[in-house]
Amino acid sequence: MQKFLARAGIASRRQCEAFIAAGRVQVNGQTVRTLGTRVRPGRDRVQVDGEAVRPEALVTILLHKPAGYITSRADPQGRPVVTSLVQQTGQPRLFPVGRLDWDTEGLLLLTNDGALANALTHPRYGVRKVYHAKLKGHPTPESLARLTRGVVCDGERMKALGVELLHPTRQNAWIGVTLEQGRYRQVRRMCEALGHPVLKLIRVAMGPIRLGSLPRGQWRPLSADELRALRALVPDTDPSGI
Repeated sequence: MQKFLARAGIASRRQCEAFIAAGRVQVNGQTVRTLGTRVRPGRDRVQVDGEAVRPEALVTILLHKPAGYITSRADPQGRPVVTSLVQQTGQPRLFPVGRLDWDTEGLLLLTNDGALANALTHPRYGVRKVYHAKLKGHPTPESLARLTRGVVCDGERMKALGVELLHPTRQNAWIGVTLEQGRYRQVRRMCEALGHPVLKLIRVAMGPIRLGSLPRGQWRPLSADELRALRALVPDTDPSGI
């Protein structure tokens, strides 16, 4: 059931599981609370909060998120949200795959494919993310090496999979950082621990997907080749069946 709902674009698979547990899902008029309940697409009548579930075509897009936007569909404080940048008439409801902080920009995927979104953000798959960070000052090679060995931030040990010096400027330096599991504001916290605060942070890659030259605030659909490359990283996300 949760897989069917996720692939119908209702929400991510984890959120759909919460909907089922909360008694918000009905099948043929009966409330279903058991995870793993089987559903027959095209035969069973499925509803969420009384509204019929009509499967949507699966859509995944790449957005160049600007700084100053919340990675969410809505914000109770009224701040700008990333979905406002991609809304189009007739387009399925899209939700972000993972998060980028308010002050971070760069590559953000949005999709209505809950199964794919859940897999891409699950720690067991270790989907790599690459960031370019502008640091205050000029870190030494030893300082950068510490990022891969691990640094302690607020009692939590964090490390990067890879770090490289991209190019120094007169007062600052750009570095590339590769992570497998991104914790809360990880790149910023690690660099702060080195004494080189992050002045600007851009995510430039997620798995095989690259930001490239896409302008800030613009988006584009993923190509068929890009989708195949993503699905090769995360098994059991074939949309052809439940």
